[in-house]
Amino acid sequence: MKPQPIAFAERPDEREELARAEVYGLLAALFYAAPSTDLYAQIQVAATEAPAPGALLESSWQEVVAASRRLPREVVAREYDALFQGVGKPEIFLFSSFHLAGAINDRPLVALRSDLAELGLERDPATTETEDHIAVLCELMRYLIAGADAAAGSLPSQQRFFMAHLAGWVEALTAQIAEHPKADFYRALALFARDFFAVERQGFDLLDL
Repeated sequence: MKPQPIAFAERPDEREELARAEVYGLLAALFYAAPSTDLYAQIQVAATEAPAPGALLESSWQEVVAASRRLPREVVAREYDALFQGVGKPEIFLFSSFHLAGAINDRPLVALRSDLAELGLERDPATTETEDHIAVLCELMRYLIAGADAAAGSLPSQQRFFMAHLAGWVEALTAQIAEHPKADFYRALALFARDFFAVERQGFDLLDL
């Protein structure tokens, strides 16, 4: 996956939209669980140069790839468990309810479920996490961008979902991960996610101009 400069237009370029969807899909996979052997191998050999030098996301993506080449996958798996799993209370909560309301399964989750119902979406019973988990929210954004329902995935729909359910807390989450002493690979990923979400927000802000 090669990071691309991201900016929205009235008729988005399909390649650009696919690149956005792929980033959301990657973040969903890496925040849901430690990387699989296949996924980690793909990151290790991923391109690190954008088409234009200094392009958006290039530097932080390079750090993710560098971390994957430096750290064995087993070390990253232990890091994921230490940060996000643990026994009892995890070091870092990945749920919007916790960051916005101070407790899991709180008002933000209720509001999210209401919005998902309007989109005709519901939680897969096989999913172990609630819908306000950062991985699930990223997967939902991927669906809105690349799914078959063009009406549900319009730019205004993406904007509403992002602003309602991601914009208010992802900066705090990525900062918490990046500053945690146990974070290494996930520090690099958090900084990449921070940059990506910032670009997304800037693009959505342009829709209101």
